Amino acid sequence: MADIKDLHRIASQTRRDIVRMVHAVQSGHPGGSLGCTEFFVALYHHMMDYDASNFDMDGKQEDLFFLSNGHISPVYYSVLSRAGYFPVEELNTFRKLNTRLQGHPTTHEGLPGVRIASGSLGQGMSVAIGAALTKKLNGDDKLVYTLHGDGELQEGQIWEAAMYAAANKVDNLISTIDANGQQIDGSTDDVLAMGSIEHKFQAFGWDTLSIEKGNDMASVIEGLEAAKARTGKGKPVAIIMKTAMGAGVDFMEGTHEWHGIAPSDDQLANALGQLEETLGDY
Repeated sequence: MADIKDLHRIASQTRRDIVRMVHAVQSGHPGGSLGCTEFFVALYHHMMDYDASNFDMDGKQEDLFFLSNGHISPVYYSVLSRAGYFPVEELNTFRKLNTRLQGHPTTHEGLPGVRIASGSLGQGMSVAIGAALTKKLNGDDKLVYTLHGDGELQEGQIWEAAMYAAANKVDNLISTIDANGQQIDGSTDDVLAMGSIEHKFQAFGWDTLSIEKGNDMASVIEGLEAAKARTGKGKPVAIIMKTAMGAGVDFMEGTHEWHGIAPSDDQLANALGQLEETLGDY
């Protein structure tokens, strides 16, 4: 379990990995990846119990994570590699022909750490519920985590899954919503306003909490630990995590325009100038 200083160091390197990967192939999704960096680093380097060196699809007696908004694969791949699932050097293959690091995570290439193909939004919670129920049936007391974008909640399958999880007391599930208020076409309120996400989950029978500073490592850890403490009490747990799209790179921060475009050479240099190299670039 890394301490807070180490987590900050990993987060800085993760952000460098993200912008370098997307720049190298001029394709990918840097905005949401940068915004969720603290969450991924805290989850994999502080919260979850797993064995990266002996990955299998079952994940028995391990905490499991399912990325539902799969387009933010750059942050996912960076954190998986630096957690020991596969060599960091493989980040060089991001989005290239025949790579295991596809633009959206897939399973048929056999990339360690990835248990679900998540190119289509809205499906991750359903899969996670199945995994969580399997753990209950097997007497496995480990937890299942998911991440979703707030724009993704406009997919109807999410709410069917949310209803099912509460009705069946899937209380070993923690679902985090990246509430950055942005999606590919603009703000979530402009595209399809959803009102209070937290109140919606409460109405569906979930226990909820919020992380007001989703780009502050200490706040993210505090929120994840509070959510873990609420598991096993008859309700699934939802975290509403407020982040800034593009966090950590000033010209990308807070705008939907960096949802899915790559930085130029000059923009990459600018971004890297803001991010300390702490673990060594791949």
